[in-house]
Amino acid sequence: MTHARASFDWMQTASSVHDVLPPWGPTATFFGQSAMLNAIDHLVVNVTDLERSIDFYTRVLGLEARYHDATRTDLYLDDFALRLYAVQATVDKTQPAMPGHQAMGFRSSLSLAEVKAHLDALGVPLDKGSAEHHAADTLHVRDPDGNLIEISRPRRR
Repeated sequence: MTHARASFDWMQTASSVHDVLPPWGPTATFFGQSAMLNAIDHLVVNVTDLERSIDFYTRVLGLEARYHDATRTDLYLDDFALRLYAVQATVDKTQPAMPGHQAMGFRSSLSLAEVKAHLDALGVPLDKGSAEHHAADTLHVRDPDGNLIEISRPRRR
């Protein structure tokens, strides 16, 4: 593991946030590609009640369940997977599961007024109400385990 540690020595010597770019720069090419990464494949969320969480993410947010077993469910939004794990399946000595400590954001194709009407019809309370960020308007809700979910609608320029 010495090699892997040595290849990130540049992070240890950074004196400011601007120095934390890797030595290959932000626009380098990898194996002929413009970037090493091109998409987020999945996000893992630990939950206390798998069935309750599946209901929330499919019924409230419209994700599609494509894989399900006793300890894991993969929910999809296009090619992005939200992977739910039941807490008892994820507890180990190196990585304790902590439901309610994750946050995630989704971009909406609907107006936030339409999203809010949908949430209201399902009895899902807003966490913070509507908020304004410099590039988008947002709504915040909590999933059944208390994880924060931001739903945003980018502003037209």
